Amino acid sequence: MNLNLFLLIPFFLFTKSTNEEVFFWGQNGHRVTGKIAENHLTKKAKRGIDKLLKGKSLAFVSTYADEIKSDRKYNSYSVWHYVNMGLEETYEASEKNTEGDLVVGIDTCIKVLKNEQSTEADKVFHLKMLVHLIGDLHQPMHIGRKEDKGGNDVQVQWFGKGTNLHSVWDTKIIEDFNMSYLELSESADDLSKMQVALLQKGSVVDWVNEVHKITNDVYGSVNPGDKLSYRYSYLYLETVRTQLQKGGIRLAKVLNDIFG
Repeated sequence: MNLNLFLLIPFFLFTKSTNEEVFFWGQNGHRVTGKIAENHLTKKAKRGIDKLLKGKSLAFVSTYADEIKSDRKYNSYSVWHYVNMGLEETYEASEKNTEGDLVVGIDTCIKVLKNEQSTEADKVFHLKMLVHLIGDLHQPMHIGRKEDKGGNDVQVQWFGKGTNLHSVWDTKIIEDFNMSYLELSESADDLSKMQVALLQKGSVVDWVNEVHKITNDVYGSVNPGDKLSYRYSYLYLETVRTQLQKGGIRLAKVLNDIFG
């Protein structure tokens, strides 16, 4: 199969109408996070990851958790992609989904990967999921309100076409910047070791609460029916780029802790 055609398949599988919005960074966003993470891995972590993924990159596997949504046997994992929280709540104080959430999903993946009794197949599956979920954590609308499905029910227009707030942050801003994931990852801010270390501080819950502050800002940035275009992209593109970079840097921290 032609490689370019193969790479486009996930895009067409998950391209959607305005009535079928989905819950994830676009493919480019996840691949950026995966690529940036690779630049911050220890040599030992790289070897451990390479052994499980058989040479596939983190960028390549970063969209796996969305690709399996077309298979019903994975339906129970859909709750791992998000957290529902009120705008004034912290994760600790929020009502938890008994079926799980993004934090539970990440914690489960880490435990499976650290467990010496886990099968190789289980480790591969949960590694792919973990790469994706850390990316989801840094998309502000994945930590949104339950009543509007993380902005999916907040209808807006993007350059004259109907969509919703969640989709704007998942894909529209990134896609309209018109750069490949390699270009986006290579143009990430040049940070010092101290700056990287500061970003990697804290727990997964700390990161959720941090991102949720941006979620509040995003909800306040629009009214239902708003016509968004160049101005909105100008105001928030740097926030999107920062979140992608933070996701990659923190993914590397989690993987380094797991693999050494």
